[in-house]
Parts: sequence; C-alpha cells; structure tokens
Amino acid sequence: MDVFEEIVRLRALGQKCALATIVQVRGSIPSFETAKLLVREDGSMAGTIGGGCVEAEVWNAAREVIDTEKPRTMSFNLGQDAAYDNGLICGGQLEVFVECIAPQPAAIIFGGGHISKSLAKVLDVAGFRVTVIDNREAFANRERFPEAREVIAEEYEEVFPKLNVNSSSYIIIVTRGHRDDMRVLRWAITTPARYVSMIGSKRKTIAVIRELEKEGLPAENFERLHAPMGLEIGAVSPEEIAISVAAEMIATRRDAEGNWRSISKSVYTDERIRALLK
Repeated sequence: MDVFEEIVRLRALGQKCALATIVQVRGSIPSFETAKLLVREDGSMAGTIGGGCVEAEVWNAAREVIDTEKPRTMSFNLGQDAAYDNGLICGGQLEVFVECIAPQPAAIIFGGGHISKSLAKVLDVAGFRVTVIDNREAFANRERFPEAREVIAEEYEEVFPKLNVNSSSYIIIVTRGHRDDMRVLRWAITTPARYVSMIGSKRKTIAVIRELEKEGLPAENFERLHAPMGLEIGAVSPEEIAISVAAEMIATRRDAEGNWRSISKSVYTDERIRALLK
C-alpha cells in the first residue's frame, strides 16, 4: 500500500493519522533513512520503519500524537545490549519524526444570512472547507456563496444524517431565528464536532439551553458550546462578527489542549450569570 495514497484517502474521509519517518541514521539499522510508518486512528498501520520494539515504541507515540496533534522526535540507539533486547543486531542509531496528519477542517454553517456570507469568505481564506446549509433556496445557492465547497437547500433534520461530522468539524449556528437555532443545536451538541457555536446574546443562550435540558439533554453536553459565538473584540458588523468567529475557530484548531478557553467565554457553566437571569 502506498503511504501517500492512504494519507489522501484518510483526509478525504475526515480522519486523522500519524506519519513516522526516519529522519537521521548513523551506522547500521534494519531499515533506511526516509522509511515511513503510517498509523491510523484505529491503530492499524501501513508501511514500516523496520519492525521490532522500535516500531512498537513509535506506534505508541503515534497514538499519542494523533490525540494531541503535537509532533515528536524520538531517538533510538541499537547498541549491542539494546539490539539484543530488541532483536535488532545492528548497532546503529536513528531518529524518527512523528507528526499528525489532520484532514482539512470542515466548517458547517447553518443559515445563509449576512453573517454567513462574510463568514464563508473568511473561513475559506483561513483554510476551512465550507458547507452552507439553509432551508430556503433564496439563501442557500451558489451565487450567494461562491467560496463554499457545498451549498445545501434542505430542511435541517433531513441534512443531519448526510453530514460526516468528526473531530475536524466546526459547526456554526446562525439561522434566521431562535427556534431554528434550537433545532440545529439539539443535534449539534450530540456530534463529535470539535467546535460548536451559536449566535445570540447570553440571555438567549441560557433560554435555549434550559429548553433543551427540559427535553432531557444533559447539561454537560453544552460545556463545549461557544455562545455568544466569537472572541470578544467588540464586533458589531457582519464582517467584524465573522472575523471574531473565525479567530475563535482558529484558536480552537491550533490548540488541541484547549488553552484558548482563557480568552473565550462560558455562559453555560457560569453560575453567576444563571443566577442573574433567574
């Protein structure tokens, strides 16, 4: 199996993988410089860097790299003692670079209004694969969203099962009204999407969450909801709001450990805000 063809296939499916490459060799090793091992999310492999315990250690590191999306460089000394334990009687040294190969992030925008028009443009430039969904053909069409990879004019509940949502997906809810926002949010918070945001004030957000909690949705489902959406930069116009939302999405994308939360906001876990709205 060609490792590069497999990477392309996995990215098209929206799946992450880790690529381990021998980047430096000194002396004799059981493989060669530039040899590659691909590790998929399910732990299966393609290619090899020589087998043995070295490959087993790299496999373990690759699983961690997939989770954290942070690369690692590993060094191995196949001296006589280590070589005997590993079954690799070579005596050389090698370095392996392990990197995460993530699919292009997918931005799924629900609603085709003014903010969505600006957001689709900004996100396309920022490297997101944009899909726009609205249940009105007048607002979901190619002329209105030329940058989008896909534009869908259907009822939201009909679209949900057709979407491939995974940890590389970002869902933005900006429909025409409160009820439509709730329809989408009810589904969105049950998905494995990396980012879910919704337009609206803090008061509206609390009201929507309370309604959905009454339906039996657990409160912890809302802990990753960004609402009001976007970083707090004083945005007012659709263009400014689009930039603030894109910035929040980029912050989420670039920090797998979630340190962006320190510059974000949390209406769903702030008991003081809940108390004020009682």
